Parts: sequence; structure tokens; C-alpha cells
Amino acid sequence: MRSKAFVINGGAGRVLCSIPAFEQYYKESGDEDFIIVCEGGTELYKGHPLLDSRCYDHWHKNLFKDKLKDMDIVTPEPYRIWEYYNQKASLAQGFDIAINNKGIRDLPVPTLKLSREELLNGIKIIEESKEKLKKDKIVVFQPFGRGIAENCGVPVDPTGRSFEFQNVISVIKKFQDQGWGVILFSEVQLDTKKAKLKDDLIKLEGANLRLWAAVIAEADLFVGCDSVGQHLSYVLETPTVVVIGSTYPINVSYPENNKFKVMDLGEIDRQYSPIRITMDEAVDRNNERLMSMTDAIENYLLEACKSVIKKSNNSKQLVLDKPKNDKNKITMKKNVLAESISNAGASV
Repeated sequence: MRSKAFVINGGAGRVLCSIPAFEQYYKESGDEDFIIVCEGGTELYKGHPLLDSRCYDHWHKNLFKDKLKDMDIVTPEPYRIWEYYNQKASLAQGFDIAINNKGIRDLPVPTLKLSREELLNGIKIIEESKEKLKKDKIVVFQPFGRGIAENCGVPVDPTGRSFEFQNVISVIKKFQDQGWGVILFSEVQLDTKKAKLKDDLIKLEGANLRLWAAVIAEADLFVGCDSVGQHLSYVLETPTVVVIGSTYPINVSYPENNKFKVMDLGEIDRQYSPIRITMDEAVDRNNERLMSMTDAIENYLLEACKSVIKKSNNSKQLVLDKPKNDKNKITMKKNVLAESISNAGASV
């Protein structure tokens, strides 16, 4: 039997959600030589004890000649799984059915291995943000998904997954008025002066996904839409509020997780958009404004955030002692470090 080469495409959230299915394939298939070709980059497979050595970027030199030519190439697509598009399976379960064909089953949390350096960088960013902003709570806010584009200088998401721009500004102001520091997780840059936002909005220029993972791991709260951030917060057990519009929580989020609060704005009017199967303009038009929030809904979101952030016991926070004479040195209690790394699922 020829070994398989699995081609994974799409965004980082899809990559992360594919991990449990590949872990099961490794254990169950007997295919000891399978590989993964990741069109969007292998960043989130890095450091995985079973998968890292099997992963290749699609531009890897001589990949076809050396590997793919003698393998069966498979492109698992969870969006084309019946259980997925009928709202019976999550994204991870869709990958599992496509790869392992064992039906709907419970799966472990995706394994994400952060190095000690990555963890410490995340801790440093959170601690320095608290010190700079004079805040004791930090919220990481990801308002936009991959479908976002700018039109006339305004971010617009025709897929109905992202926060509406006016709501982004208003929600940030509500967080700031609550006394929380905000780190904006976004490729779209906001002009804080034009938006009349306070200057205490942290932006991480050029941060990669692994650094964002480390920052989310140490944040007091993650708030976002249907995008990669909520998947990272799920893996890293960070208290989370996620707002869903055109997609279904059972497919793309974690409504049963006790650290998650899912606000489903599309529950009544949403129609399923058969993306990666066919195009349906009428459905997209129906769904395009589902993420629009009134002031009352924004206030409900704020109350949900307050209820979740109160439950955070900061068990993952490290105690940092910064020596006065050496700003580059960080000392910490070994037992706290070990606990934090264990909680974050990191390898040292």
C-alpha cells in the first residue's frame, strides 16, 4: 500500500483543527511514512512530537520528485463532509472523518507546542502591556476574520464573519472604559486618532502566529470572531468570548467548553453558506450583516466578558522578578514556571 501525502489548505484555524485527526491517523493507520503538505505554512505543526518531522511547506525544494511522486495525494476537506454541512460535526471532527473515516467521535484538544522562549515572550508582552497601560487586566481582541477587505477605507467582510467596523471601535471603547487594556489582534490597522480611541491600544506589529499564541496564553481574556484566535484560546485554555454570525457554533467554535461563551448573532436568520462546495450569492447577501450589533448587544457582550474574566484565576501567570541592574534578565519561581508550561501544553 502506498503511503499518503495529505495536502492541507486554507487558514491557520483549519491547520490547528487538523492536528487531532492526524494524531489518530498516526496511531490507527499503520502508514508510517505519511506526510503533510501545508499550503498555508507549517507554523502551527512546529514542535509537534509526531507531526513536525512529517510536515512540508508546499514550496519545499524537490518535494514532488523526492516524496509526492510515489505517494497517494489526498486533500481532506471538512466542508465537504455531510456531518459538517448538516451541523452535526465540528471542524476537527470533519477533518477526522475525511482522514480516518471513523464517523463522529470525541477528539483530544489539538496539541500545540510552544517553546520556553515563545512562552517567555508572551509573558513579557502581557506584563509590559499591563505596566505601560497601568491595567491589571489585558484583553486580546481579534475582530476580523480572513474574509476582511478594505472598501473606501473601511474594513468590510462580505462573508459575515467579522465584527462590523463601527462595532469594533465601540467595543474597544467599552473595554477601555471598563479599565481593561486591549491588545488588537488584526492585520487591519486602526487609526486610533481618527477613531477617537484612547492611546492605550496595544498593536503587535509583525507578530507571527506562535507569538500570538503565547500572548493569548497569558492574556486575561480573548474576544474574537470566527477566526484563528478562538482556536488558539481553546487550545491554551484562555477564558474566551466569541461572537458568531454567518457560521454555526457547532462547526467552527466550542459552545460546550466551560471557558467559552459563544454569542450567536445569526441563530435566527442565518443560512448555511456552502463554501468550498459551491457559491451562493443569495445566501451571502442574507448573511452579510448578521454581525452588526446594536448598543444593547454590545452591552450584552461586555457583560459576558465581565462574567468570564471574573472566573479567570490567573493560574497561568508567571511571577516575574526583573532585576534592577539588568533589564534583560528575568528570574522566576521554578514551580510556577513548571505549572504554567504544563497548563499551556508547551515543551521545554
